[in-house]
Amino acid sequence: MMEEWKNGIVEYRKNGILEEWNNGGVDMNQRKNINRGYQKLIVWQDAADLYALTCKIFRKFQYELRRVASNQIASVDSVHRNIAEGYCRRSLNEYLQSLNIALGSLGESVSGAIVYRRAEQISEQEFEEWDALAYKLENGLKRLIESLQYKRANNDWEDSFILKESNAAYRAQAETRE
Repeated sequence: MMEEWKNGIVEYRKNGILEEWNNGGVDMNQRKNINRGYQKLIVWQDAADLYALTCKIFRKFQYELRRVASNQIASVDSVHRNIAEGYCRRSLNEYLQSLNIALGSLGESVSGAIVYRRAEQISEQEFEEWDALAYKLENGLKRLIESLQYKRANNDWEDSFILKESNAAYRAQAETRE
């Protein structure tokens, strides 16, 4: 397995596929299940990074602009939350709806950042760093939505928690207990 670092997260990849990850001392493999699989999505990781960057930039706003800063942080916060919520719903239509809401929240955030830069409330450097990550996230969300729409068109979606493995191992365990 190959070890990679990304924003304090250690990732272990095997043949380019994410196998394990560790975030800030908490081994995410200890708390993984199918419902938390969204954490492996690059768009979710980018959305979480964008939220952290947004907090860093907007926490320094003066008191009279606190509401503006709070609204920007909230709209960015909505992005990763909607990605996770849609993923956890298991229904493809609900997943797509949540991803579209995330994309809308991101659009709201980008609009805000552009206006805050014009008003010189954030620096050019802050804007460029923020906008580059937001742009990457926008494109990633659009590609994910397109991919899921393709799956929907081809009836290629499994929306149950049923594991596709043999029950033979479970029967063998049950027989040894008897």
